[in-house]
Amino acid sequence: MERIDILCFGGEDWWYHNRGHIDMQLMRRFAEKGKVLYINSIVMQKLNIGQGRKFIQRLVRKAKSIFTGLKKINENFWVYSPFSLPVQHISWLKPLNELLLRSQIGYVKRRIKMEVPVVWVACPPACDMAIRTRKKKLIYQRTDRFEDFPGVDIEKVKNFDKKLKTAAELTIFVNRKLYEDEADQCKKAFYLDHGVDFEMFASPIQNNNITELANIPKPIIGFIGSIDECNPDIDFLGKVAELLPDMSFVIIGREQTDCSALKSRKNILMLGQKPYELVPEYGKRFDVALLPLRQSRWAEAVNPLKLKEYLAMGKPVVSTPFPQLQEYLDIVYEAKTPKTFAACIKRAISEDSPELIDKRRQMVKDSSWDSKARLVMKELFESE
Repeated sequence: MERIDILCFGGEDWWYHNRGHIDMQLMRRFAEKGKVLYINSIVMQKLNIGQGRKFIQRLVRKAKSIFTGLKKINENFWVYSPFSLPVQHISWLKPLNELLLRSQIGYVKRRIKMEVPVVWVACPPACDMAIRTRKKKLIYQRTDRFEDFPGVDIEKVKNFDKKLKTAAELTIFVNRKLYEDEADQCKKAFYLDHGVDFEMFASPIQNNNITELANIPKPIIGFIGSIDECNPDIDFLGKVAELLPDMSFVIIGREQTDCSALKSRKNILMLGQKPYELVPEYGKRFDVALLPLRQSRWAEAVNPLKLKEYLAMGKPVVSTPFPQLQEYLDIVYEAKTPKTFAACIKRAISEDSPELIDKRRQMVKDSSWDSKARLVMKELFESE
């Protein structure tokens, strides 16, 4: 297979997001085939000073990322945060923004001696920059319905999405329903289910220094993931915790919205974001893992990475409905209301067994990120 250099406009920020995301996982593996430059996510949401403290926290976090500069993570893999303006919804400022991005990224490409790469887009606001960049191919990663994310200019993001699907040689979907609904809008569409770091999540507990959970009354009911405007459903989760006062609910993830309602409950413990490498060490101590997704258009198009991570750990999973879950209903408990959700948690605890633990792991055992990277490479170069 030929050498491949990739310029990736990532959907997340390497410095403060969980590094389990699909674009980050794939890029680390593509770096074995050539140079990879991962551009941290370009601002998609509108500037909203009215958010007060939350706005300040986001501003500080992004500033730290930008001032980190260009960093070499390992052989052939670099990460960079360009300075960009949150003006995707202001048409007359877009040319200035693109000029800023083009000059910064051009300089970095010269520094690492990257010439004509494959351009990979997981962040729709990078649309025009990506289309105009000299490249071998354009790949669009349609991970979510970004147009349904709170705080974005819906029409602008829809337009970016349409242009990318029209221009890209390959559009990769990670949600089957989204793939089925939109494949005919693309030059070429490819469905790629999420992978999982199976060995890391399936292995026995390695770190005995996780003291935060040492004295928590069991059973421990856990959720792993950021708490934002989309997911999880905070009100729903609070009602479930209220129905199960003798169980401990542990939430691992960064707080990106008001979580005061959860923090007020005595049986809910919020531990914040943990390094990706430590996430399994917390999850392996759960008795039941949760996916209490908010019912919305966003949820219709998700394929939660944490589902496969939960299953690799062998944990029983209780989830609210979403289309992608249909593939797992023989091993996952589905519930629509807090009352039935709480009942499913009780049932999951009572029914758990070594046989079910093994069945869950077998479901995802062959879904390694290495295998997913090989599938993409084959689609890119061997199907021409």
